[in-house]
Amino acid sequence: MPSFESFYQQYPCSYNSPLNCDRPFQTAQQIKGAKFCLECGFPATLPQKAEIKGNQGTYQIDSFVGARGLGRLYSGIQLKDKQPVIIKEYLLPNRSFNESETLKRKETFKRVGGISLADSRIQNFRLVETQEAIADEKGERCYLIIKGVESSQTLGKYLIEKGAMTSPDVREVLNQGLQTLQFLHTQKLRFPSNKTQLGVSHGNINLDSTLIKIENNQQFSIYFCDLAIWENLFIPPIITQPAPTKPEQDLESLGLLAFYLWVGRTTNFLTNQSLDPKDNQQWPDTDSHLKQFIYRLIGLETPFESAEAARQALLQLPKEDHAKNSVQLSAASQKIEKRLPMPLILLGILALLLVGGGIWYLLLGKNTDSSNQYILWSKLVRNFSEVPNVPSGKFTYTGEKDSTWSYVLTQPVDNSRLGDLLTKPKLDATAIFNYESVLSSNANNPIRSIEEVQASKKEFAITSLENNITSKFDKKQVAYDGLIVFVAFNKRDSNLANALGGQINIEQLRRIYTGKITNWQEISPKLPNLPVKPFAPTEPEAINKFQEIVLKNSPQDEALFTAKVTKLDTTKTQNQIRSETLEGRTTGIISFGIISKTWKQCTGYPLAIADDKKSAIQPLFQRRDRRSINPSDDLCQHDDYYVDVTTFKSYPLGYPIFVVYPKDSNRLPGGSTFAQMLTTRQGQCLLSKVGLVALQPMPDDINSYACKSVP
Repeated sequence: MPSFESFYQQYPCSYNSPLNCDRPFQTAQQIKGAKFCLECGFPATLPQKAEIKGNQGTYQIDSFVGARGLGRLYSGIQLKDKQPVIIKEYLLPNRSFNESETLKRKETFKRVGGISLADSRIQNFRLVETQEAIADEKGERCYLIIKGVESSQTLGKYLIEKGAMTSPDVREVLNQGLQTLQFLHTQKLRFPSNKTQLGVSHGNINLDSTLIKIENNQQFSIYFCDLAIWENLFIPPIITQPAPTKPEQDLESLGLLAFYLWVGRTTNFLTNQSLDPKDNQQWPDTDSHLKQFIYRLIGLETPFESAEAARQALLQLPKEDHAKNSVQLSAASQKIEKRLPMPLILLGILALLLVGGGIWYLLLGKNTDSSNQYILWSKLVRNFSEVPNVPSGKFTYTGEKDSTWSYVLTQPVDNSRLGDLLTKPKLDATAIFNYESVLSSNANNPIRSIEEVQASKKEFAITSLENNITSKFDKKQVAYDGLIVFVAFNKRDSNLANALGGQINIEQLRRIYTGKITNWQEISPKLPNLPVKPFAPTEPEAINKFQEIVLKNSPQDEALFTAKVTKLDTTKTQNQIRSETLEGRTTGIISFGIISKTWKQCTGYPLAIADDKKSAIQPLFQRRDRRSINPSDDLCQHDDYYVDVTTFKSYPLGYPIFVVYPKDSNRLPGGSTFAQMLTTRQGQCLLSKVGLVALQPMPDDINSYACKSVP
């Protein structure tokens, strides 16, 4: 299947992937009844309590779960009996499908969306059970009602969280998968249209269309879902449509899935390309029999005739042979030891130590500081449940209405919103933390949140405005925030980001935002003859920090800033850049915004920032090479870059975020407890996922096993 980045090209999404973008969800959360994403016009997610009427009943949306395959998932219930269901929403957006295509695909979907045994027997062959396929008569959506597999996740998520499977577990995945394919390929099946057919190919077996349910005893079951016969109906016609699959292709796909599970990843770290099973170095060496079997499944050696034949061969495989390899290695070592005189052995050991030490120094020595910082990470309390002495009661806390904290609480994370996860972070305690934002009357001095705490109207506040925190309060830093300065970015042709060399300094920013630089050539003759168009975001805290860091709180500069700079929501600024770029115009827009609104988009290039005579610092790093980004990188691959915590600590436009609470022993310690929770490993991971920066480096980054495995 083509990459999702090539889908829905008619929608100018910042992520370049509207289906997986979080902004349609944000739009639905922020604007009641919104049908389309405010940024690009892609269909917004369905609101909570929305109802979908089908032939077998009415279904109600409970919450948005996330995207999977070519659709979006929601948890819900069937209203008549309150039974839980999963609703998969498929989209036929009108810019990608014309009216004729939409009608044709809706009708086909109603006919083929789901299968069951033709003789109406109920048999668990580990295929996710579909209840009915619904096509919205007037809209551009279709729905598949699914009876949920409780406590299940995709194998893709399992791989990220748990890492590689052992060879016995891979064998069990193959055993169950082949059993299901044997059923699919040979049984008489019925479609919703009542048409029956002898056998059907799955056609879409991958890590995201295979679910895993883990039992209490750590045994597991896998379930197939998202068959190609209905899933592929929602591939836009501009994309080459896949040919109908055959049963032998299902075997190849299952073999490739097993290979990924056993290796523990899907990508070659050196090339950043998909792993190639033909590369012998990528394979584990613990089970040669399993390796040979997967070779046959994939078709690298004599393929199996059917799923049944493959399963019979699997069941007859000898057990894994790593013990035999260990014995052979031990025997070989003993032979070498007998042949070598003791002095030579000692010399050899000394040489190995010297060479090994040299390699360690050259390759890993530079990471010693990071390793020490990871020790700090390992010393953090692991998760919310381990935070001691949590007081009972309801605690209302606050922050500015348009602050970073108000924004990140709305962001989706781990199939929920951050705000929902933090309302009752410790499930076995009675402490509840409710957030109520406030709006300061003076946008240039947003201090009302602190005033609310001082007046005992709120228990504590979260703010980045350290200068407003008086000696009456205690404060605890819980993360870093910062401002990203960006200019128009178009990788396909010459652009402002390239001309600037990907960087700008504080003094140049000050002169731009006070109207003293009005044309880009005033910075350098090498820059385009283009008017400078400075924009600023609407968040008072962000403006306050910009004025503090860049304008040095100069009243004269602040007055010029207010008079000459256009304030516009960051998303709308990005839309304006995109609009001017799509029209073929070269735009001179420059703007800044908080990290959480600017770091995962590719409309504007995030400039490195230089302070005084120091070198420019770029805190965004390219994942593959572990280096700072530059204008030649494709930022539309937004999962390929991240904020480097160590580098960010020197970033001129970075600043801490604090939990602020009174120095009053008579009040319950709600603020200090909440700060403790946010500084656990679990809290730091959650904050990192919504665009804040952790207090210390994690092992790798927020997508690492160490972070995702925290409950």
